[in-house]
This record gives sequence, structure tokens and C-alpha cells, in this order.
Amino acid sequence: VQLQAFGGGFVQAGGSLRLSCAASGRTVSLYTMGWFRQTPGKDREFVAATNYRDRRTYYADSVKGRFAISRDNAENTVYLQMNSLKPEDTAVYYCASSPYAYYTKSGDDYDYWGQGTLVTVSS
Repeated sequence: VQLQAFGGGFVQAGGSLRLSCAASGRTVSLYTMGWFRQTPGKDREFVAATNYRDRRTYYADSVKGRFAISRDNAENTVYLQMNSLKPEDTAVYYCASSPYAYYTKSGDDYDYWGQGTLVTVSS
């Protein structure tokens, strides 16, 4: 199983980016998929997830209303649309796949991870 995350970059505050997570060896429609982020010296932080079981979406309070997670089953890809970006959103973003049917924000419940893509938001 491989998850390849891309789409990060440099953007000014208030701007938008869309991250993509292309999966191979695992069908994203059959798994709970999530996005996490991490900055140097800090613990990995849950950002968003979409359930396998009922397709509901969940967000960290810090990104609710600004970020949106979605799937494209035909492309076997998960996306994270990020709008109204803030400097505090600067981080390396990771996509991950979980065998659990329902949402989980614990990174320990995800068994495959992408390599990370850097998002930098300037003030």
C-alpha cells in the first residue's frame, strides 16, 4: 500500500490550496481516510477524516468551516481543500488510511501514511 500526498506549497494568508492523496494497493472507498499535520517540536495533530461506514466527515475545531475533506473513488484519491489559510496552518500535512469503519482522530489507529507535503502560509 502506498499513499502519495502532494499539492503543498507557499501561499499568503487568506489563500487556498488543495492537497491530494493518491492511493495504490488500497481502495480508498473501503477505508476511513484522514489528514494530519505536524510542525517541528510539536505532536502530530488531527485535521480531518472521512468515515468508511457512513461517509461522514470530521474536522479539528481549528479548521472547521475552512477545510473540506473529500474522496474521488474513480481516481482512488482523497483531497483536502484548504481555504482562508492562516499562518498557524503552516505544517507538513500527511494523509493516512485506517482499517476502522468509523472516524478516529488517533494517529495510532491509522496503518498506512503518505510521505507528507509542506504547506507554508505567510502573514
